[in-house]
Amino acid sequence: MKDRIQGFLNFLKIEKGYAENTIAAYQNDLNQFYQHVHSDKNGQEDWTQIKKKAIIGYIEQLKDNGEYASSTIARKVAAIKSFFHFLVAEGDLNEDPTVALDPPKVKKRLPKAISPAEIERLLQAPAGQTGAKAQRDMALLEMLYASGMRVTELVSLNVGDIDFVGKKSQVRVKGKRTNAKEREIPIIGTALKVLQDYIENGREQLLQDPNEAAVFLNNRGQRLTRQGLWLIIKHYVDSVDISAEVTPHTLRHSFAAHKLSQGKSLQDIQKLLGHANISTTQVYTHLSQESEKTS
Repeated sequence: MKDRIQGFLNFLKIEKGYAENTIAAYQNDLNQFYQHVHSDKNGQEDWTQIKKKAIIGYIEQLKDNGEYASSTIARKVAAIKSFFHFLVAEGDLNEDPTVALDPPKVKKRLPKAISPAEIERLLQAPAGQTGAKAQRDMALLEMLYASGMRVTELVSLNVGDIDFVGKKSQVRVKGKRTNAKEREIPIIGTALKVLQDYIENGREQLLQDPNEAAVFLNNRGQRLTRQGLWLIIKHYVDSVDISAEVTPHTLRHSFAAHKLSQGKSLQDIQKLLGHANISTTQVYTHLSQESEKTS
């Protein structure tokens, strides 16, 4: 049974171009489902034996458990539905037991931004320190806010993705999926200055392998991870006593909200953020209004 899960994950990676984080989530969800049906007292050994009733029972168990948010359960249901659709397409099943299965309703959570004053305090937090790590931290905080990049996009940046030579300094960014379109984001002002300073000075001090292409490095000279970046952000958020909840995407959300309040068009924000649909960008309009109230 597990070999079909791996086949599905390979399909998502190779054929669909899904991001590694998405594939990891699907793998976790499907393995959890597999453990449930495999440990069932009936001992199911083939996906053809799994009926809709068993799947509904699993979902109800997730709900009754109380451990998972409705959004998490909805994701797990989506993973199961996609997997069984794959099995039908591959000829492993004649009928899809999830075809009429509805995921739980999820209350849409709107993104949250912090105020321009809080952003300024956060960006200045590393300024009181010296050394390569302080240069790196200032550069990554400035870049997140000045570019609106996703955390994964920032840690995935290579030195070759940055252009300091052309008429306009910019970074080339690839979106969430492996087949996503590349977009170019201009870098100006303070963000450009601190990035150049880090690349020319701080990065050289952290670098251990001359073949390492990553822009942002950890203490071992290796590419900084998403988790590592989040810990850095959390450290500075605590150090400047920002009471609002801050997630890895808060600077991205704040970038969009503040740009809109400054008069940037939704279409321009959509392009900078790399959104496929303008409707995704429109959720930031309420953040822009909130930003105007608190500024």
